[in-house]
Amino acid sequence: MNIIAITACPAGVAHTNMAAAALEMTAKKMGHKIKVEKQGAMGIENSISAKDVAGAQVLILAVDTAIAKSDRFSEIPTLKVPVAEAVKNPQALINKALELVK
Repeated sequence: MNIIAITACPAGVAHTNMAAAALEMTAKKMGHKIKVEKQGAMGIENSISAKDVAGAQVLILAVDTAIAKSDRFSEIPTLKVPVAEAVKNPQALINKALELVK
């Protein structure tokens, strides 16, 4: 499965990076491809392109703040959760997101 995700917290540093790392590591262990965009104090890092969106089955928004350029994702099933959920239990979060496309 191809997954795209955005992580963002109000400060955009620690929790954003921790959530991104947890999602990337867990998705790969589960046999899925994932691209995680981080939004925060440094701006947008690892930006998700239109090609990434076109190839993805689901979007995970692990965010505690509004995200930039959200209109890119209007056509893809989306699961929105707090950043802490991605940090604490990324496997359950990925499984929940995958249920949206079954």
